[in-house]
Amino acid sequence: MPTKKKENAMREVAVAGVGMTKFGVSEMTNVEMFTDAGLEAIRNSNIEPGDIDALFFGNCLGDFEEGQIHMAPFAHSALGLPMSAPATRFEGACATATVAIRHAALLVAAGVYDVVLAGGTERTTIMETPMATRTFAMGCHAQYESPTGLTFPGVFGMAAHMYSHKYDIPLDELKRHMAEVSVKNHFHGSMNPKAHFPKKITVEKVLSGPMIADPLQLLDCCPFSDGSAAVVIASADKVKSMTDKPVFIVGTGQASAGPLFLQQDLTVVKTRMTSIKRAYQEASIGPDDIDVCELHDCFTIAEILAIEALGFYEFGKGYAAATEGETKLGGCGVTINPSGGLKSKGHPIGATGAAQVVEIVEQLRGEAGERQVEGAKIGIVDTLGGDFGTICNIILRR
Repeated sequence: MPTKKKENAMREVAVAGVGMTKFGVSEMTNVEMFTDAGLEAIRNSNIEPGDIDALFFGNCLGDFEEGQIHMAPFAHSALGLPMSAPATRFEGACATATVAIRHAALLVAAGVYDVVLAGGTERTTIMETPMATRTFAMGCHAQYESPTGLTFPGVFGMAAHMYSHKYDIPLDELKRHMAEVSVKNHFHGSMNPKAHFPKKITVEKVLSGPMIADPLQLLDCCPFSDGSAAVVIASADKVKSMTDKPVFIVGTGQASAGPLFLQQDLTVVKTRMTSIKRAYQEASIGPDDIDVCELHDCFTIAEILAIEALGFYEFGKGYAAATEGETKLGGCGVTINPSGGLKSKGHPIGATGAAQVVEIVEQLRGEAGERQVEGAKIGIVDTLGGDFGTICNIILRR
């Protein structure tokens, strides 16, 4: 039962510190990677491990990757956290870490805890591509979708075809606009030393790549990555004593959906619209107030769908945003994925949401270096789990 006083039920919550490993291919175990990220976040918060009240640990596929489940208490031990701080594993497919961070924020706001370490870790490359593809596809519905051979590239390939047909955009034209999304995110990622693929690419390189799931080509798809990220969440009063650059969590949202056949129109992600509506309401803002966004570009079409559902563009109008330079660093619109996104930064599924939070916090602190969004005051995190089954959003303000 909660031990905090009732008058503390809805406290302000802030991020005290962040930490993240380089994404890519790692020889470290999941627990070792998370320990590195967690200790960096603790140091960044100017606290000691003994100050942590709870650990919320995200991981999806550790049993397939390393034959290891129940990692949370082992990470707890490696970090040197007190026995009184419970360690709990979270799993929400690709939205795992975002869900963990949201729950940390809610429980700190409720007064259950004062300081929580939350984040995630994943070691996907050890499985190699065939096994990783198979295990990622377990995020689809096992009875209704998996028997058809459906994988996530297939889901988003269908979404691209639906978008092309619904809005009367020739598929070849849409493919070029999707390629521009990849080029933009790789440009951002080229300035991120922790990105899996920190290099620039061209539209021609995207369009000449091998086909994965029509119309998605190789460079329309994010990579399998290893990595970990963590954040320290604390009551605002406590954070103000830790850092002179507090970043407040001012709104969160989460929504769920069932199998694809119940969702029908893949071009309008209703789970995202439900989740972000709640987050905007909690923060008392709207899409026009957002300066920077880290969203779930697992595939290039996914970014286009996201910027529309988040309210940055009307439906059917966001496909050319990257081509026009509007979502690029220095563009006239919301800067999208200055970290490089999943496409360039990488996608260790259990860690992705926490890495998105790390980027937004560093942007709002003015610590993003070459990829700094000038004057950024409000940022948003958008993470998708499965085939639109889980969406989680977090809004942060400096």
